[in-house]
Amino acid sequence: MTQPLWVATRKGLFRLDAGDHWRPAAPAFLGDPVSMVLDDARDGAVYAALNLGHFGSKLHRSDDRGATWTEVGVPSYAGLPATTRPPSPDGAPAAAEPPTLKMIWALEAGGTDQPGRLWAGTLPGGLFRSDDRGATWSIAQTLWDQPARAKWFGGGYDWPGIHSVVVDPRDSRRVLAGVSCGGAWASDDDGATWTCRATGMRADYLPPELALDPEIQDPHRIVACGADPDALWTQHHCGIFRTRDGGRQWEPVPAARPSGFGFAVAVHPRDPDTAWFAPAVKDEKRVPVDARLVVSRTRDGGQTFDVLDRGLPAPAWDLVYRHALDVDASGDVLALGTTSGGLWISQDGGDSWSTVSTHLPPIYAVRFGRQD
Repeated sequence: MTQPLWVATRKGLFRLDAGDHWRPAAPAFLGDPVSMVLDDARDGAVYAALNLGHFGSKLHRSDDRGATWTEVGVPSYAGLPATTRPPSPDGAPAAAEPPTLKMIWALEAGGTDQPGRLWAGTLPGGLFRSDDRGATWSIAQTLWDQPARAKWFGGGYDWPGIHSVVVDPRDSRRVLAGVSCGGAWASDDDGATWTCRATGMRADYLPPELALDPEIQDPHRIVACGADPDALWTQHHCGIFRTRDGGRQWEPVPAARPSGFGFAVAVHPRDPDTAWFAPAVKDEKRVPVDARLVVSRTRDGGQTFDVLDRGLPAPAWDLVYRHALDVDASGDVLALGTTSGGLWISQDGGDSWSTVSTHLPPIYAVRFGRQD
């Protein structure tokens, strides 16, 4: 059976179900930017992170599948010393500021042996843990205190940010966090110690002597195959990379077409060689290649790619954010959302796509949830 689909947008959180022909229900948090959503398969709780600007970041939990919501706690940087904000792209100089929560960018459940455990990746680059279903949070201090952190910098934001958190289903103590721009960091001991695991990634926008520095890479999203958690894929700022050993060594995937640049990536839950991407023109363009919205798919570990566009629009200038492409537990049903409010569903692994809506608010994240 198909799982429900949650769609986090700039103006609310929508739920869609296959039995309703994927028609969006009335949104929760109407008018509020929802930066991330998590449907916790362990107990059925749903979490929604809101980015309310002047009013700060908020986190809400629903224990009745979205019918009602309760505000819970949020990560806090209170008491931490000031850090230096890197120079911003608009020319603002570096400055020392007390760290404050800018946004919850990633939200993941802990292992089945960790009831109540949640992980949250944030701007400005802190990883937080809750062991009471979001009521209270503590920072992963040993990651925050990494000396290499002084080299991290922002990609699309002024601050570095943790956008990907991967928990190994075989061993809940093994956690990997993806940082823009700070590489990938892994812990094998539940966050007590951390090791950079971005060797093999290459940042062509840096001076040649720094291009291979693993501690300043810009992975846009990191995902793992559920059946083979050591097999990870990333859509990196400078191309697609994959690893078969849990991130110890990454390999470039040069065959990607029509482009290796983009933000979103999804991997088949059982086949580590099958992955999907949303390619775009690099850097200042940030639009689909040749004004065609497509999804690229590899079924052989990146040796070859299919370019899938049946049912997708052209010409189109939509961008797909890093969390706006997802695949369900069957590996057959995919969802794709764009910055222009378009939402498409594929029920055949990406071969063809059906339009759900072209009039939603800009979409930040799409996530399949637990079957009710």
